[in-house]
Amino acid sequence: MPKMNLSHFEAAFLFALFAAVVLGIVTKRTDKERWNYGLYCFGCFMLALFGIAWIMKLGHG
Repeated sequence: MPKMNLSHFEAAFLFALFAAVVLGIVTKRTDKERWNYGLYCFGCFMLALFGIAWIMKLGHG
């Protein structure tokens, strides 16, 4: 199996994508609700990713 060299951002992006897909599928009943909730979760993950990154950047100088 080939090795994958992912940066921290790429790994976090993939985690956000897969987690949002799973949350959308298992928590809602209709396809429209699944899409909307999956996109909402993905947006929240990405917002948290960038927010925490800025807090860490400001904290470390």
